[in-house]
Amino acid sequence: MTLLAIFGVGKVGGETAFLAAALGLVDEIVLHDAYEPILRAQVLDLKHTGIDITVTTDTAAMQDADIFVFAAGTPRTPDIKTRADLLEANIPVAKRCSEHLQGFSGVVITVTNPMDANNYGLWKMMGIDRRQCIGFGGQLDSARFARFLSEAGIRGPAWAIGEHGERQVPLFSKTGVDVGIEEREAILSRMRGASMEVIRGKGGTVFGPAYHIVTLIRAVLEDRREVLSCSCVLDGEYGLSGCSLGVPARIGREGVIGIEEWDLDAWEERKMAEAGAFVQGLCRRFDV
Repeated sequence: MTLLAIFGVGKVGGETAFLAAALGLVDEIVLHDAYEPILRAQVLDLKHTGIDITVTTDTAAMQDADIFVFAAGTPRTPDIKTRADLLEANIPVAKRCSEHLQGFSGVVITVTNPMDANNYGLWKMMGIDRRQCIGFGGQLDSARFARFLSEAGIRGPAWAIGEHGERQVPLFSKTGVDVGIEEREAILSRMRGASMEVIRGKGGTVFGPAYHIVTLIRAVLEDRREVLSCSCVLDGEYGLSGCSLGVPARIGREGVIGIEEWDLDAWEERKMAEAGAFVQGLCRRFDV
């Protein structure tokens, strides 16, 4: 029996539950949301699919989950300039989430923004191995990067690391194409604003996040050991500690099996250092 728990079943959490069920990745799903009407609606909606899967709201069962997805909290709206601006609003939510997971032995996937800081915060509050905490965001940033590279006529692998926010670090050096600083900055600017266009149009990003979260869930459950861009709690990698930050990580049944330390060019190194310093500042909020 494979058990998936999702804490926060609004747009992204609900879609993630549906995709995981529809793809047959799990046998049982435990859903929780502070807003009772949406919780009841999501449970019924899943049951009405007719998919042969057990759906419950028993929060005590979350402790036994193979994977726990933290997707609760205040979402980003057009009035919220950056993901980092959500930190104070979502710290209490992260604390409530951690209370369900003391002694947790599975893998945590953090979605709630600011994701990097919240991933670090959950790790600190839960006291678990850092390999068990994976922050989602880099896959989505990389997919957006791929789209903008294609539109610019640039072929090659698209990897984005760093902060899941304003301080993303697109790895132009991985494309094998010499891209000038001016063009790099222009593409980075488009990446920073990519989600807001969707948020203004439909109230929030759903399909992209849910698809990539389920890809991450599959990588864990099937022990795929493939390298994905994920936020990991760092302990010296890329010269950084005291934070969780997007890096290329090998993902398998135990969570983060290893972190790849790739060579970065000068522009990328500078951007990565800036991202690290900024996120370290956010993470200190959890060290008090």
